[in-house]
Amino acid sequence: MAQYGGGGRPEHLVASIPARLRDERPSISFEFFPPKDDASEAQLWDALRRLERVRPAFVSVTYGAGGTTQDRTVRVTGRIADETSLTPLAHLTCVGASVRQLRQVVGHYAASGVRNILALRGDPPGNVRGEWTAHPEGLDHAEDLVRLVRGLGDFTIGVAAFPDVHPDSPDLDHDVEVLVRKADAGATFAITQMVFDADSYLRLRDRVAARRDLPVTPGLMPVTSFPQIQRMSELMGTPLPPQVVERLEAVKDDKVAVRAVGVEIATEIGRRMLAEGAPGLHFITMNRSTATLEVHEALGL
Repeated sequence: MAQYGGGGRPEHLVASIPARLRDERPSISFEFFPPKDDASEAQLWDALRRLERVRPAFVSVTYGAGGTTQDRTVRVTGRIADETSLTPLAHLTCVGASVRQLRQVVGHYAASGVRNILALRGDPPGNVRGEWTAHPEGLDHAEDLVRLVRGLGDFTIGVAAFPDVHPDSPDLDHDVEVLVRKADAGATFAITQMVFDADSYLRLRDRVAARRDLPVTPGLMPVTSFPQIQRMSELMGTPLPPQVVERLEAVKDDKVAVRAVGVEIATEIGRRMLAEGAPGLHFITMNRSTATLEVHEALGL
C-alpha cells in the first residue's frame, strides 16, 4: 500500500465528502463488496473501472455479512486509494474487534492515505438478525466508534441511517435520536440502508434536519433478480413495500423482465428523492456496473 503524508496526499484522498454532498450537483457514489476469489475480484475491478468514468463523489467497500472479510475490505480499499482516481470511503465495524484491533485497522487505512471512514456497529456474526454482543474489549455502539476514530486523526466520518427503522429500534424517534448522538460524537454525514420507499427516506431526512446539520444520502439498489429482493428484505430486517414486491412478483419467472422492472423502480425512487432535495444517491452495485449505469443515465446524472 502506498503511504502518503501531510500535504503530499493526492487530492482524491483528501476530498471532503460532506462538501461534495453540499454541492449543487447531486453527489453520486457507489458501494461494492469485497471479492471472495480471483474471479470475483476481476469482476469487481471491471465494475470499478466502468463506474470510475462517471466521476463519482466517492466509493465504498463493505464488510461481508456479520463483519466478515475485514482483511479483504481493507486491502481492496487500499488498492482503490492507490490505483484509481476515486475517493474511497472505508468501512469499519465493531464486530468481533477489540479497541486495539480497531485502532490497527484505522492505522492501515491511514497508511493507505484513506481519510474518509464509515463507522458502523455492524450486524451479529453468523446471524444478522441475532442478538448483538460486543467484543469483551470492544465497543457497543456506532457513536462510540465515531468517537474512537475522531480521536485517532484527521478523518471525515460517516454513519449509517435506517429509514425503515433499525430492526433493534423501537421506533423512528429512537433512530433519529441515535443519528443525532452520532453527529454529536463527530459524524458529518450519513448514508442510509437501501431505500425502496422514498417517503420513508424523506421522513427520516426531515426529522434529522430539524435537529442537526447532517446530510443524509439515500442508498439505492437496482434489483436484478427476484431472489435478490427476498434476501435484501431478510438482511434489512423489514418488509419491502407491497407495491415494489407486487411489481417484481408479477414478472418473477422472466429474468429479463425482473431486471427491467428493477431498474425502472430504482429510477423512479431516485428521481423522486432527488426532486425532493436528497443530496445525492449512493448506489449499492452488487459489484456489477450495467444496471447502475442504466439508472444513472435514465436520471440524467
